[in-house]
Amino acid sequence: MKDRVHCLGAGLSLVVFSSPLLAATGLTIEERLAQLEVRVANAEARASRAEAEVRRLRQTEKTATTVATAEGLQRSLDQRVAQIEARQQALEDKPASVKAVSSANEGFKFGAYARSGFLANGDKTGRGGVRMTPAGAIGGHVGRLGNETDTYMEAKLSQERQVDNGTRWKYLLMLADGVQTPNVWAAEESSLNVRQAYAELNHMAAFSSSPMFRDATLWAGKRFDRDNFDVHWLDRDVIFLAGTGAGIYDVRPLPDWRLNASLVTRSYGDFGLENGKDARSYIATLNQFFDEDRWQFMLNGITSGENRGRLAAADAKGDDHRTNLSGYTPADKGVHTVFTYGQKNFFGREGALKTSLVYGRGLGAELSEIGGDGELLDQAQSLRLAFYGYTRLGPFWRMAPVVIAEHSQDRYVPGDDYRYVTANLRLANDINQNFEMQYELSWQTMDINARGYAGRRQADGNFWKATIAPTFKPQTGDFVLRPELRLFASYMNWSAGLDHFSHTDDLGEPHFKSGGVWQFGTQMEVWF
Repeated sequence: MKDRVHCLGAGLSLVVFSSPLLAATGLTIEERLAQLEVRVANAEARASRAEAEVRRLRQTEKTATTVATAEGLQRSLDQRVAQIEARQQALEDKPASVKAVSSANEGFKFGAYARSGFLANGDKTGRGGVRMTPAGAIGGHVGRLGNETDTYMEAKLSQERQVDNGTRWKYLLMLADGVQTPNVWAAEESSLNVRQAYAELNHMAAFSSSPMFRDATLWAGKRFDRDNFDVHWLDRDVIFLAGTGAGIYDVRPLPDWRLNASLVTRSYGDFGLENGKDARSYIATLNQFFDEDRWQFMLNGITSGENRGRLAAADAKGDDHRTNLSGYTPADKGVHTVFTYGQKNFFGREGALKTSLVYGRGLGAELSEIGGDGELLDQAQSLRLAFYGYTRLGPFWRMAPVVIAEHSQDRYVPGDDYRYVTANLRLANDINQNFEMQYELSWQTMDINARGYAGRRQADGNFWKATIAPTFKPQTGDFVLRPELRLFASYMNWSAGLDHFSHTDDLGEPHFKSGGVWQFGTQMEVWF
């Protein structure tokens, strides 16, 4: 627009300077130029106002379009809200059970653990198991690689749902069975058992406004405690709390402090009690975790008011395992404590480690299976230190070391004494993406004086085992990834002083005495 005005001004100037009318107007050239400049300036101002009006009109057009679009979206949103409200009203008219099903239909899960294989000593049946040494009588396990003879399986079926208020619930059923026979039909030997059957509630709407209970989980039924932990390489529970009862998980008094509490019961058997009922133990637990779960302090109190009567009845019937029942008091209560430190690295390297100090007295002197041994004396005491972890040695090598030391006394008869130390090292070497070589070295030393309990004698000596196991798996490079299909060869030897600890032990049986033995076998192991 300005260019057009300037062109017009130039043309007018040309006319003015060349026209013969200049003399007739009576104005000088300077006066006429001044008037022309005023008119040009006015034209430029009008042009600027016109451009501004054009921009305003264009903006108005855009705004109208935007408003129209927004109104369309609002109408669509209103329709959607109306549909949702109608569906919600219809849902509220249904029974509660139908509403729960409508909220979530895809909550079924299946999990499992299983192992199956054989162990052979030449053309004879192999002997073994993680409890094969005298220390195994009180939980002194040795390395499991190339040392398992059974078929064992666990199957876990669970259903999880969420209802309209956001609360979630879960039901879990766990079946387990174990047999020694290699036959495919083993119903006569089967010990199929329901090991867990419980229900949980979490993310409860009633707790949503409480920081302390917002993440809490309530449970009741028959179950393993959720925060149990074990040493896989020994098939050894460090802490195993199980029974039938109820509890609460993940209460948070502070952001970096969570706690669990529970009350469960176990049975010690009836042993001829007059009322025909079994003797129960009751275990009250407070389990606390600090500093992102690096530190754990667990306290268990155990009571069993019927246990002394059960043992007295067994003594009267001659069913007790003790050779001398005088001078001792069967336990009817106990305490069990656990201090644990764990970290998600192995002394600064890739991996993880955990160490636990466990102490128990009375019925708490059974350190692994809490409250699971009703034969203990009131004065029984046990102390255990456990360390285990895993790390990577290089691009193709991994290792998992374990050390467990335990001392207990006055367990079953006054003056008995059980001491052992177990050291185990599992190694794995990746050969390709599906094949690795696994190795295990296991050593245990013990000094045991059972004082005749259950026919047990003294045992003082060492046991050691070395295993090599070519292994196939879906992908190498991970200690815990399964399934694994293994061939293995194990060499075992032990001190002659361990051969005659018990007439029910594998050690000392014909063709299985100290002096060294090779055993061979195959095994599959799977979990998910």
